[in-house]
Amino acid sequence: MCGIIGYTGPRDPREILLAGLERLEYRGYDSAGIAVLQEGGADVVRAVGNLAALREAMGIAAGGSADASSGAVAVAELKQQTGIGHTRWATHGRVTEENAHPHSDNAGVAHVVVNGIIENFATLRRELEAKGSVFTSETDAEVVAHLVALHYQGDLVAAVREADTHLEGHYAFVAMADTEPGLLVGARRECPLVVGLGDGEAFIASAVPAFLDHTRSVLSVEDGEVVILRPEGVVIESLEGQPIQREAEEVDWDAQTAEKGGYETFMLKEIHEQAHALSETIADRTVRPNGVDLGDLGAIDDALLSRIGRIVVVACGTSYHAGLIGRYAIEAWARVPVEVELASEYRYRTPVVGPDDLVIGITQSGETRDTLAAMRCAQDAGATVLALTNIMGSQAEREADGVLFTRAGLEIGVAATKTFITQVAALGLLGLRLAELRGSLDEQRLTELVSEMKSLPRLVAETIEMSEGPAMEIGTRYSKAGFFLYIGRNAGLPIALEGALKLKEIAYVPTDAYAAGEMKHGPIALLDEDTPVVCVATDSPVLEKIVSNVMEVRARGAVVIGVETVGSSALDGIAEDRIQVPEADPILGALLAVIPLQLLAYSIARERGLNVDQPRNLAKTVTVE
Repeated sequence: MCGIIGYTGPRDPREILLAGLERLEYRGYDSAGIAVLQEGGADVVRAVGNLAALREAMGIAAGGSADASSGAVAVAELKQQTGIGHTRWATHGRVTEENAHPHSDNAGVAHVVVNGIIENFATLRRELEAKGSVFTSETDAEVVAHLVALHYQGDLVAAVREADTHLEGHYAFVAMADTEPGLLVGARRECPLVVGLGDGEAFIASAVPAFLDHTRSVLSVEDGEVVILRPEGVVIESLEGQPIQREAEEVDWDAQTAEKGGYETFMLKEIHEQAHALSETIADRTVRPNGVDLGDLGAIDDALLSRIGRIVVVACGTSYHAGLIGRYAIEAWARVPVEVELASEYRYRTPVVGPDDLVIGITQSGETRDTLAAMRCAQDAGATVLALTNIMGSQAEREADGVLFTRAGLEIGVAATKTFITQVAALGLLGLRLAELRGSLDEQRLTELVSEMKSLPRLVAETIEMSEGPAMEIGTRYSKAGFFLYIGRNAGLPIALEGALKLKEIAYVPTDAYAAGEMKHGPIALLDEDTPVVCVATDSPVLEKIVSNVMEVRARGAVVIGVETVGSSALDGIAEDRIQVPEADPILGALLAVIPLQLLAYSIARERGLNVDQPRNLAKTVTVE
């Protein structure tokens, strides 16, 4: 959520900053801005809307240069050119140009871009106003600029260090000063910040893709550290000013992973990448035919996995739905009780959790504020915490006792697709490992399930091939429907929940999802002949039950869109539209059903002319409560 990019070096920063912000668009934003140092001060340009609006405000066409006739101030020919950029997702204050970043103090000496939340901003604002600061925005972030300026006496590093000691919350910020060209200073607390090392230049950003076109040499920045960037080199210090030695890492990402690869949108590309993402998640962990190897889980060893009495999953949104499916797999295979909790609620309860429990925090970004807080709550109570995430070096990885990576690769679309399916696969692998250690499955059944897991990438590829056409066509026909109901039972229920979420996220269609057996307790009153009901009816022990529920739907005049296992006759004569998925183990077969539901939502959204990659009001990385 929000994006930071900074540059110092010999090149004109503007296009570098704009291109970097474009690579961070997946994080979600509603306004943007950049500030570039030049003779006589900083040129600050901000705009509401997407980056095209910012380019227009700057007088720069995509891939072009400044138009002198547009009024944009040209960058002076400086040996060291410095700039910062930001994409904002509104939290404190409306979506206005005044609230967009970068923010500056009244004298225009200090300029900052900030991610996250400054929790004590109201107190700081009152104190700063009492000392003469005049605020021009409604944001919490502006206090950082005034605070840095208050402590600035010709040394930006010292000013940032002092300002950071007064801030409370979870944030990352980068500052520059008019009087110190060539210098950027950053600090962070629980929000991501990474540095890119170039040849005579340096970059700083919220995420690696922002500067991947320029360097693959990356330095991570930890909480409570100050990072100092100059073209000739980067230094990391503690808040006390002690130097910190850290080796740069070479990332193996290709810049093309942030491109659409021929697909019309990132979301469609990522739907098609799900088979590959699963292969990356599963392959080396299922080498043995009768067991699973999860690799290094940190402090979570086999002895601990063998003795845990309960698993508690804490997660939000799509990750919560992944946890619900994982519960079916772990309980069925390992016979370990599993509870799945919304992290945003769990953290404000007084949960009963302790040393016998394994708490799994699922967060695709590794930075989800509520999930991190729930994980800390569990750790404070003595539980062992496992992070299940897609991002190496994230806050979740650093704080947990162990980490299990999903290996989905970079996901640009805000609506999760491949990260969801790999989260479920990772939980399935954990379930099989627990079953092996605890002896809850005989060797033959364990071997069968490992084989099923290994076949999942192939089954997903087959599902995309057989369901894409029907799902897209059905979506086109029902694109004007004003309300959808999704139903499922057993492992099909969380798939229905996830399918309904996708439709709400990207198509903005009012949608409810319900346990099919519970319809008669209320939701059935919503049905009429104009209501499409999407039913997850893949092969399972409760297939006959779900068919009975579909009959209840038909009796109220609603139309039925069924997702079924290939060759099934269960919905013959009772479903107007049917989409098929390959035959698989009941739990994994239900997972396959999410793909046509992703495609159905995608088709409806595109038919409505919506931007599926950047749905309104949403962000990819949720670093606020």
